[in-house]
Amino acid sequence: MTEMKHHLTDALLIAYSAGSMPEAFSLVVATHISMCDDCRARMGSFDAVGGELLMEAGAAEMTAGSLDAVMRMIAGEEPEPLREKSHDNVEHLFPEPLRNYVGCSPDDIKWKKVGGGVSQLVLPTKGEGTVRLLNIPGGVAVPDHGHRGTELTLVLQGAFSDEVDRFGVGDIEVANEDFDHQPIAAPGVACICLAATDAPLRFSGLLPKIAQKFVGI
Repeated sequence: MTEMKHHLTDALLIAYSAGSMPEAFSLVVATHISMCDDCRARMGSFDAVGGELLMEAGAAEMTAGSLDAVMRMIAGEEPEPLREKSHDNVEHLFPEPLRNYVGCSPDDIKWKKVGGGVSQLVLPTKGEGTVRLLNIPGGVAVPDHGHRGTELTLVLQGAFSDEVDRFGVGDIEVANEDFDHQPIAAPGVACICLAATDAPLRFSGLLPKIAQKFVGI
């Protein structure tokens, strides 16, 4: 694997450490951290700071009946459904945090076409935001677009280039409302990315705008 050049911002790492990030974005952050020694080390320092703050905050006073209330919540809580176990050969493409979300071998993914040769698989998450796998054939360009919110894009296979730089395996691009670009997959193997968004993209072309309501990007 080539050396990663594009990493998570401190703000994203702090939000992840504090548990204040939606599941869709947490999945992308966790997957990148599992691939990146640099961000994993920085994450450890933020976790340590958070632990010190909790220690200094002291114990919270519990009201009468707090324990009983918690036990009732536990007794009435339904267990989380087990996700389908991943296949052994999923490891080379999907890092640990991502495997159970995909739940199958890369060869068994049921990609849904979104136009221009690009395909996607929307992953099940709770709360705000959506996260999807994108499969972009080598040499293919994603339609020119801007953003109405934040988009995190992590490269799992192949590479893509845009107005900012080239992004290879493990690199993550952070885009916001001020950012317009047209990613183009590098020639050769398909570029597979994990992308989370908290608002629909803002496409420039008419056809992508029409297709947008059907594919949910």
